[in-house]
Amino acid sequence: MSVLDSKVPKGPIKDKWTTYKDKIDLVNPANKRLIDIIVVGTGLAGGSAAASLAELGYNVKAFCFQDSPRRAHSIAAQGGINAAKNYQGDGDSTYRLFYDTVKGGDYRSREANVYRLAEVSVNIIDQCVAQGVPFARDYGGLLDNRSFGGVLVSRTFYAKGQTGQQLLLGAYSAMNRQIGRGKIKMYNRHEMLDVVIVDGKARGIIARNLVTGEIERHSAHAVVLGTGGYGNAFYLSTYAMGSNVTAAWKAHKRGAFFANPCFTQIHPTCIPVSGDHQSKLTLMSESLRNDGRIWVPAKIEDAKAIQAGKLKPTEIAEENRDYFLERRYPAFGNLVPRDVASRAAKERCDAGHGVNATGEAVYLDFAAAIQRYGKEQAHVKGLDENDAALVTQLGKAMIKSKYGNLFQMYEKIVDQNPYETPMMIYPAVHYTMGGIWVDYNLMTTVPGLYAIGEANFSDHGANRLGASALMQGLADGYFVLPYTIGDYLSDDIRTGAIPTDSPEFDAAENHVKERLDKLINNNGKYSVDHFHKRLGKIMWNKCGMSRNAKDLKEAITEIATLRKEFWQDVKIPGRADEYNEELAKAGRVADFLELGELFAKDALHREESCGGHFREEYQTAEGEAQRRKEFQYVAAWEYKGEPSDAALHKEELQYSDIEVKERSYK
Repeated sequence: MSVLDSKVPKGPIKDKWTTYKDKIDLVNPANKRLIDIIVVGTGLAGGSAAASLAELGYNVKAFCFQDSPRRAHSIAAQGGINAAKNYQGDGDSTYRLFYDTVKGGDYRSREANVYRLAEVSVNIIDQCVAQGVPFARDYGGLLDNRSFGGVLVSRTFYAKGQTGQQLLLGAYSAMNRQIGRGKIKMYNRHEMLDVVIVDGKARGIIARNLVTGEIERHSAHAVVLGTGGYGNAFYLSTYAMGSNVTAAWKAHKRGAFFANPCFTQIHPTCIPVSGDHQSKLTLMSESLRNDGRIWVPAKIEDAKAIQAGKLKPTEIAEENRDYFLERRYPAFGNLVPRDVASRAAKERCDAGHGVNATGEAVYLDFAAAIQRYGKEQAHVKGLDENDAALVTQLGKAMIKSKYGNLFQMYEKIVDQNPYETPMMIYPAVHYTMGGIWVDYNLMTTVPGLYAIGEANFSDHGANRLGASALMQGLADGYFVLPYTIGDYLSDDIRTGAIPTDSPEFDAAENHVKERLDKLINNNGKYSVDHFHKRLGKIMWNKCGMSRNAKDLKEAITEIATLRKEFWQDVKIPGRADEYNEELAKAGRVADFLELGELFAKDALHREESCGGHFREEYQTAEGEAQRRKEFQYVAAWEYKGEPSDAALHKEELQYSDIEVKERSYK
């Protein structure tokens, strides 16, 4: 076991990033034209990085497995993006965003990276406004803000419930400008299946053209992964169905350490599971918790009646409702962090107070907000505040202006009008804080291989605050990587183009082809989804919202067994040299089956509860997470063959600017 060097600059935390930029080596504009960079993934992190690097003058090759960068999963983000601009004048600052992020991550993130994130967050909003992103504005025309879980200020900029889409279109337009100039060569419908290492450095990738099945070699002086998270290991999640771990896992198998894989976020406001027919889950934005109140029936008999369809939520009197987040966490109420809200909902449902037919749902109720906004609007307009029908009408109009598309989406899926009856929500897998280990430069343990956005582990610790995913992706792509990668590439200005006819490229391509041939010729009995669903059940039941040693040990054994079954019994129709989505899916599930075992191993190793990682053996008398100081480190795993053989490396986490204390939202 080694101790990892994060390469964090010396000096006061407020000066680290500025001092770093002042002292790094640069590549002059004429020499940037001599350097190639591969960017895999074109969501917010990859798209913004590709656009920024091309704007600087590098030659960029960008790859996505979708038919267009516009289909990246970033487009699904709803509620907003954080930035410490303090437009509301409510006490926000760079330090407070830094503090909230480290505390929200349960003191398991790297302090220096988080401060840098908070520092550059203010630039992101200006960048996006300049691109034409239509952020919401207040009455005076200034950019509006709302609050998200885990904070006491309003710092979240938003565009209704479509923030991710609008931000992605901004990055996409910046990419398109560079594609038009010839500085970005775009490879749609291409999937990275290996990293090529030459003389110890990442010098290219092997990709499969998903339309023709052709295997291609692409070289560069550096490779950047912006490929998102691995939550689809659970099968049911809020991720796009194509989201996968393959690029990150191939990097891991080539020497990139995988950090904190068990740190997975469960989002509290998702539409509940309705049956085994489902292939994915749908998120309801956390922004809804600004105005929606979360509750369950206080009486078991009322909950049973609702589950049986004999009672409606609107028929339960106020005094018979348990607003459990407001009761347990009075300081933050419904805006506690996601991990806290998710476990609280699970506890109430496990105790028998859940609603809907499965008993695994709680209510998110907007009735009080409709009345509050309605009375306010009636007062502003000089109308009768005692006219109940008028107040309700005005209140619904206000809620519609803030969350209309989310309400419409909910009604289409559930076939219930959320203006008239409370929404039903339940926690679901939503984001992964773990990922490829990177240092302060965003470089992995493989020289020349970088990981940005959700693909790396660095900024969110054991729990991500809402609206910080978009912030990190754009911060890494627009404002961090373009500096740090230049420092590395300054040594490559005389290297020349990287040839693709080397033995290293030959070996990597042969490895990819052998694996594809094995899959396509397996001729087993079961579909890819058969194995993916079984993996998902193991992951959710034994590595989900709460974990214990017994379940985790069983999960490790069961996943290893399932992986053997997969390679014996998976059946893939068609050929490898054609469009074959089932073959592409099989490769991704094969990687999930390896990651899933490492996930469980990491969760078993971490004998504490922190953030999204809740070990039942380590909780307070009140059922809260119980952190242990001896686990105040990043667990980074080195590939050694089978996941069970992975070797642990530690990065000790030091906190000099924030006091590590009990994480309380009461």
